[in-house]
Amino acid sequence: MKTIIGVSLCIAFWLNVAESAWGENWMRFRGPTGQGISSETNLPVSWSAAKNIKWKTSLPGKGWSSPIVFEDHVFLTASTEEGVSCRVICINRQDGSMAWTTEVHRQKPGPMRKQNSYATPTPVTDGKFVYSVFYDGTVTAVDFSGELVWKNSEVKFFSLHGLGASPILVNGQVIMPFDGSSREETKVGWKVPWEKAVILSLDAETGSVRWKGTRGESRVGHVTPILVEDGSQLVSAGGDRVQGFDPATGRRIWSIYSQGEGVTPSPVAGDGLIYTSSGFEAPTLRAIRLGGKGDITKTHIAWEQKRGVAALSSLLYIRPYLYSISRDNILHCLEASAGKIVWTKRLAGVHWASPVYADGRIYILSEEGLTLVLRPGAKYDEVARNDIKVTCLASMAVSQGNFYIRSDQDLYCIGN
Repeated sequence: MKTIIGVSLCIAFWLNVAESAWGENWMRFRGPTGQGISSETNLPVSWSAAKNIKWKTSLPGKGWSSPIVFEDHVFLTASTEEGVSCRVICINRQDGSMAWTTEVHRQKPGPMRKQNSYATPTPVTDGKFVYSVFYDGTVTAVDFSGELVWKNSEVKFFSLHGLGASPILVNGQVIMPFDGSSREETKVGWKVPWEKAVILSLDAETGSVRWKGTRGESRVGHVTPILVEDGSQLVSAGGDRVQGFDPATGRRIWSIYSQGEGVTPSPVAGDGLIYTSSGFEAPTLRAIRLGGKGDITKTHIAWEQKRGVAALSSLLYIRPYLYSISRDNILHCLEASAGKIVWTKRLAGVHWASPVYADGRIYILSEEGLTLVLRPGAKYDEVARNDIKVTCLASMAVSQGNFYIRSDQDLYCIGN
């Protein structure tokens, strides 16, 4: 009997070690590359409110930040007291128990779109600290025990939409775009371009300002940046603009005019192209060639497409195709090299969450809690429909063989 127990304990130990060693951390919005791509395997294909749910944990307050995962920690943000109290939450990944919830800031709530929240930016972690941004532009860092390390309120952010972009980490910097509008003149920065958008870089250790990047004339946006060219260039978009910056200095390298305010989808990149979506007024998908300097609007746009323009959820690039969900909730598959539409499919529900590619499949989560599972390719190939029948606006995370889905009240861990 002792031998059997010993063998069982050894198996359990090595399974835990293997899970920790082989699992991929999901440390920021849209995962390791910021493009919704996961290297995880053996992920569940089907689930429901009663099937393949490893655990479900009630969340305090309100917020639409997506979960991030580092080893055995799941982090989110939320606000309580009608948006005044800003909180960072840590949940034990193994069993879903609440490890801690820390108030890191108190803010003054203001206007925003009803679908937004006072804690929408997804946090980011380097495995040491968790960095979060809240409605009024305040950036905070906490350690893994929940202690506040620093707080920076350099940017007094305002937008009638609220704040929707998320921070990223680059070489010891927390970088966050603030594409807002004027408090005093309602239409300035929203309907009328202005020059006060800021891309802010803070030292990850101390919270001090490293640099402030500028866009020139632009308008409201909610786009999370990505890195290209092996991390040597930061691609950041706001209303009317898609731009490349030097992440070490904040120097603007190139800029393209991309008419439309309120742009939300984050760009993706592949095969020397950056794929972007513009906002209201003149919605357009654009493929931009890398390598330009200055104003490259007339020289570096590889193609444009007026149909199938991503409106809320971000783009997904799985070579050789680009996937986009339009404002009328039609999924478009396009040839990424030329912008030609390959196929379309009308989806049920509304789609705020950005799609994910993992284990050879595309996962698309709707506001109504339905996850559509597809095989990528030249035709629409549906594998499964998984409905947990709850409200979901946050994007899912993928880590350690599980999906993590945030609803308006709970966090779900879904696994085989």
